[in-house]
Amino acid sequence: MHNVVISGTGLYTPANSISNEELVESFNAYVRQFNADNAAAIERGELEALTESSAAFIEKASGIKSRFVIDKAGILDPQRMTPRIPDRSNDEWGILCEMAVGAAKQALERAGKTVADIDGVIVACSNLQRAYPAVAIEVQAALGIQGFGYDMNVACSSATFGLQAAANAVQLGQARAVLMVNPEICTGHLNFRDRDSHFIFGDAATAVIVERADLATSQHQWDVVGTKLLTQFSNNIRNNFGFLNRAAEEGIGARDKLFVQEGRKVFKDVCPMVAELIAAHLAENRLNVGDVKRFWLHQANLNMNLLIARKLLGRDAEPGEAPVILDTYANTSSAGSVIAFHKHQDDLPSGALGVLSSFGAGYSIGSVILRKR
Repeated sequence: MHNVVISGTGLYTPANSISNEELVESFNAYVRQFNADNAAAIERGELEALTESSAAFIEKASGIKSRFVIDKAGILDPQRMTPRIPDRSNDEWGILCEMAVGAAKQALERAGKTVADIDGVIVACSNLQRAYPAVAIEVQAALGIQGFGYDMNVACSSATFGLQAAANAVQLGQARAVLMVNPEICTGHLNFRDRDSHFIFGDAATAVIVERADLATSQHQWDVVGTKLLTQFSNNIRNNFGFLNRAAEEGIGARDKLFVQEGRKVFKDVCPMVAELIAAHLAENRLNVGDVKRFWLHQANLNMNLLIARKLLGRDAEPGEAPVILDTYANTSSAGSVIAFHKHQDDLPSGALGVLSSFGAGYSIGSVILRKR
């Protein structure tokens, strides 16, 4: 059995960003055109008129101000309102692979490792580009890594579940080091014509190097004190897109073939579950909530994070205790908590305790306790 550390993290950020104002301008243009085209049916009561959105509404509801995206033009085109990502030949690296490699190279550099030091690759994300071959094996090939690779999907909790899988492999001696990557093109499964959710997601990729402590040389090491996972089935966040859609023509193009959620129910259900899981996880490791210097929480909604921190601490979190990145990145699904960790870790002193936690569809919740070396 080996002690395990996180020795490096990486982040790939797309070049394009969309502000709330830009997104609202596109959405409202669509709404006006829809209402004009369907004026007669709306007048007869056969259709319900669509309601315009506003930047103020988006920020109040979510805390989001902008989001990075793989393609901006396609999303902002009122006639299209979905990213335009050209198909690639099978002889080219896929878009998820490309993003993952960008984040992975940064993580390898930060960890002071080369691809020869890595024995496994885990791609953990909400939406995989295809059924097979595994994107992880493609990333493995693109980087020139020997060993194994596999994909996994636990929606927004994919990163914490991936970290547990990576830590277990290293602890048991199945790998010296594992690269865990989270390429997320969330705008690909977002309905930009839905007022309640068109602003939620952005695109990004993160990477984490998990390795044996006795082999680590990085200046950015974090002991993996423990991991804890929980799942509970719920339909309140769902996406029914899949290979069986072609076998049921009546459902093609239906609203539930993209991201759908019952936001209020999710908020009510998930916040207490996350706080309880983290508190229990700390207690199991004989640690006090008050000893935690930083919570890197899933970046889905600012109000959720504020409430979870309040439930844990018994007070509002101080600036820096639960850092926020979703104001500029929006919800990047599994990548969000890792982005927060990547950007807000270097200021903490040796011995500092932190918790990286994700939560989302499933329901799925993950907690990773870390201590800085």
